[in-house]
Amino acid sequence: MTTGQETDPLDLRILDALQQDIPLIPRPYEAVAARLGIPESVLLERLERLSREGIVRGISPVIESRPMGITAATLVALPVPAESIQKVAAIVSGYAEVSHNFRRDHRYSLWFTLSAKDEEELQKLLQEILLRTGFSRNDILDLPTVQKIKIDVRFPLAGDRNGGLHGPA
Repeated sequence: MTTGQETDPLDLRILDALQQDIPLIPRPYEAVAARLGIPESVLLERLERLSREGIVRGISPVIESRPMGITAATLVALPVPAESIQKVAAIVSGYAEVSHNFRRDHRYSLWFTLSAKDEEELQKLLQEILLRTGFSRNDILDLPTVQKIKIDVRFPLAGDRNGGLHGPA
């Protein structure tokens, strides 16, 4: 899928800028381009290429779950044998309520986050997943969220070596 073209300092600055807040205005890309000191057309051309190359998968909002009525979440770990990882991971990933699903080199080899409107719904979903995957409550780690401390991920790509967000175009 990639063209083999390496990312350059402007690509990295664009990727950094897109990890910042994008204004909710009629021409958000125009504002992002202005922040970078480049024409909007250059930004859009670069974004299209970065998307084609699989570097940018999409641009979407970060939604705060509590105001949307999603008040319960847990981190679950399953001790899945290596030969069953793909099958079990596919079952788990099939749930819209699962936001992350990772394989780990550990006795508990599959870790996922599960969210629901309340604790009752969360437990029903977890029980369904356990039934479908063949695990019992005694097999797993179920680590409910007690307090949200940080929900944010940003990868500083341009960095000082490339002039940071406001570096050379």
